[in-house]
Amino acid sequence: MDIKTFADLIDWTRQLHAHLAKCLAHCSSQNENERARLLLDYLADHELKMEQMVAGFEQQADPKTLHTYISGYLSNHPINKLQASEAPYATLGFDDICREVLDYHEQIIDLLRNLMGTAPIPEAKTLLDALLDMEEHQAMLLAVQTGRMNDL
Repeated sequence: MDIKTFADLIDWTRQLHAHLAKCLAHCSSQNENERARLLLDYLADHELKMEQMVAGFEQQADPKTLHTYISGYLSNHPINKLQASEAPYATLGFDDICREVLDYHEQIIDLLRNLMGTAPIPEAKTLLDALLDMEEHQAMLLAVQTGRMNDL
């Protein structure tokens, strides 16, 4: 996806969460480890909720802000895409799954932080700040919840 505007960025972020949710759910049925399956189910559900949260940004943001152009940061610093495998999480264990999923969230957070410095208008900075807060909070929640699951 070619990201030129803030609307594109939000849609891309929403699609990333949706794709990750679908991939996690698909891999859950194929993973032989029960703990990993439970984790994959939890993470898939969480990613679906994040997709809905991000969609809310699309609906609530000012159209002028959404149509504002962003810098070419993504073309110079692409986010690592999901592995080419059809089931990248099907053979991973609990810790590796956690590490992979949290890495995607960190990449999104880093992207949003970098874009904050180049926001061309205050409204865009406010939108990025809200999106960044949501992503950081959800990543922290995932880290805490997966840590608790690992303790069981």
